[in-house]
Amino acid sequence: MAEAPAYVILGRGRWAQKMEVVLAGEKKKIATMSESRQRSSETDASCMSRVAEAMKASKAGIAWLCVSPGPHVCLMIQAALEAGLHVIAEKPWYGSAADTERLQALARARGRLIGVHFEYLVHGEVEKWKSSFYRGSGLRFGGHFFLGRADHLGLPAIDNLGCHLFAIREFAVPASEIVEMQCAFERPDERLVWLEQGGRRIASIDLFKGSERIIQDFMKKVEAALDGAAFPFDLDFALRVANQLNAFKQRIPA
Repeated sequence: MAEAPAYVILGRGRWAQKMEVVLAGEKKKIATMSESRQRSSETDASCMSRVAEAMKASKAGIAWLCVSPGPHVCLMIQAALEAGLHVIAEKPWYGSAADTERLQALARARGRLIGVHFEYLVHGEVEKWKSSFYRGSGLRFGGHFFLGRADHLGLPAIDNLGCHLFAIREFAVPASEIVEMQCAFERPDERLVWLEQGGRRIASIDLFKGSERIIQDFMKKVEAALDGAAFPFDLDFALRVANQLNAFKQRIPA
């Protein structure tokens, strides 16, 4: 890649503001777009046209969608692809199988990348798990993801926080059995995953440790993929995570 790509951040909330700080800290060229949601007077087509034109005008190469999950995300992804940009969407992925297939096909046709921001998958210890334990047959996987602060998005904790845990399992040990998954806001901070075998814990990762630059490392992986490096965290991966999470929710009490 001759020159590092510029970014356009879509969104205006706390996460968009954080990402602007992170990208600025990496000396990236940044544009922002706060009016990206579909207006009440707009059709899907007119919304996509407006957003695509604004992204083209930004001169960016990558659109980072710092908006809460929902149906509008599919529109934004399509608008970015139509504008010729690569796309990073935030987790969790709520798109349907049909949405996923359609958008991935469009990305392939346009020669563009779609990534979903599962930042803990570039954590060094998680990558070691993939090297040491993949696919995880005969292992049991557990995880806790507790945040001391209140929820800001109104999403179920198992979706918003649990998708990180399910993404780690899908990436490193997809054949493992789930022994425990707990997620909550307003509980003492804990971000822990572990593996069991034969009734004993054989490995664990405290996700607080070594995660100081995982957003930046995820960004580097995206940019490396633009030069041809492997990038597994696309919409197909995100859909598999969502399917596993939804299957788990069906098995647990409401």
